[in-house]
Amino acid sequence: MSITTRAAVLSAMGAAHPYRDSRPLSVETVTLDPPGPGEVLVAIRAAGLCHSDLSVINGDRPRPLPMALGHEAAGVVEALGDGVTDLSIGDHVVMVFMPSCGHCDPCAGGRPALCEPGAAANGKGELLSGARRLFREDEPVNHHLGCSAFAERAVVSRRSLVRIDPDLSFEEAALFGCAVLTGVGAVVNTAGVKAGQSVVVIGLGGVGLSSVLGALASGASPVVAVDLSEDKLALARTLGATSGLVQTVNGADPDAVDQVRALTKGGADFAFEMAGSARALDAAWKMTRRGGTTVTAGLPPPDAALAVNIVSLVGEERTLKGSYIGTCVPSRDIPRYVALYRQGRLPVDRLMSGVIPLDDINAGFDRLHAGEVVRLVVRP
Repeated sequence: MSITTRAAVLSAMGAAHPYRDSRPLSVETVTLDPPGPGEVLVAIRAAGLCHSDLSVINGDRPRPLPMALGHEAAGVVEALGDGVTDLSIGDHVVMVFMPSCGHCDPCAGGRPALCEPGAAANGKGELLSGARRLFREDEPVNHHLGCSAFAERAVVSRRSLVRIDPDLSFEEAALFGCAVLTGVGAVVNTAGVKAGQSVVVIGLGGVGLSSVLGALASGASPVVAVDLSEDKLALARTLGATSGLVQTVNGADPDAVDQVRALTKGGADFAFEMAGSARALDAAWKMTRRGGTTVTAGLPPPDAALAVNIVSLVGEERTLKGSYIGTCVPSRDIPRYVALYRQGRLPVDRLMSGVIPLDDINAGFDRLHAGEVVRLVVRP
């Protein structure tokens, strides 16, 4: 039987700022069909505001509309579709924004973050099954990355969920589904940073600061954090306050690249671009040492491009790598990162900027756009 739920729906991209006035997201009552085979009904308890959501609102990442947004969330299982036997009603779960079919070549090769059917479904605004379970009157509403988590409830694929221990708060748990999975994973999985290697991170949002935490947990030294916001640079320094390993550079400084190269004695072993900017990626490339690796997990507009000196790429044995969802295996990595959090080695709770109600979501995205917050969490 179908139910109704409140959800934040985007009907047009490119709204004017401030969003609190233009209100691109309409919090409205929609119809939610029951879970089909292999699907799960989840009561959303917390959902993080991420730049990937913002890039859909502003049109940098075009998606089919109308669409119920939200992809970084945690909640409670309320109903199970046919064939779902490894979850129970009442289980606490984290959503992962790339469902993995388990059968395509990337999944079979241990790279579920690159699942081909999952990527195709996300691009179409469908669930992994090809279905849409959300409706506004008789009009289908597209699913955002298989989650549509800015809502009271959502139907998602079982392949989009990881069960977690119930003693982890929902607000903290939500961050593991995107910011932590992407940022820490880029350091641990994509780059394979080892103790004693130098790291620079450009862009200190939730993903970038998670990368800083991942670098510290990996024993990197030094760790240099780069951003335009002095408040975020100050937060980055506090993350390494005990060890004194985190040094900071304001990216607006004309000699920012030279500062980083000096702090890392000729350039970083690994440079991570997390700002979603071609200019930031160019700076990250220039901050990387001979033989080093530049990693980007930022998602700029589709027409953004980077000019790379091929002679340097070859003659200096450089590596330029993309990282999507931290090259993750969600069922493996989320429990590992939660364990590190409980040990005090991955204090992701320090990244939380506050909790807001669903009705304040447009004003929340104003704050994210202005760079005033790292991770705001919506509580439906």
